[in-house]
Amino acid sequence: MIVRPAQRADIPAIGRLGAQLVRLHHDFDPQRFIAATSGTEHGYASFLGTQLDDPDVIVLVAERDRQVLGYTYAGVEGVDYMSLRGPAGVLYDIVVDPAHRDQGIGRKLLDATLAALEGKGAPRVVLSTAERNETAHRLFEHAGFRRTMIEMTRELGNAAVD
Repeated sequence: MIVRPAQRADIPAIGRLGAQLVRLHHDFDPQRFIAATSGTEHGYASFLGTQLDDPDVIVLVAERDRQVLGYTYAGVEGVDYMSLRGPAGVLYDIVVDPAHRDQGIGRKLLDATLAALEGKGAPRVVLSTAERNETAHRLFEHAGFRRTMIEMTRELGNAAVD
């Protein structure tokens, strides 16, 4: 298994994995996270395809026997007053195909992404993870991440729940 920069030929596989990420989060909390639709794979693939040439973005894939098993999507950002933080690398996505989990692929992708962000000058890396995604929490904590923020959601109007 190798971790390498994503190429245009990887985009359909990344779209499939991105749609899995959308479904997983929606299953965690359907009021907070969007549902996957018939166009999610294509939409995700199209969006990430536009990111490949951005010098501040990193898209890596884990590949074995020419099959994409997972990917990461991260970027380097400047000061963000909305998040009350200075310049940082931001890990937006990390996904491993469910059929290939528990093989260390996520950790290898994460380590390679952290190294790439450091190589781009990021002084720290931040990320968000779903409250119920305990597997991701363990991965990030074992990699040295600490909890710094908690997102809270409240539905309004007709969407409010007692």
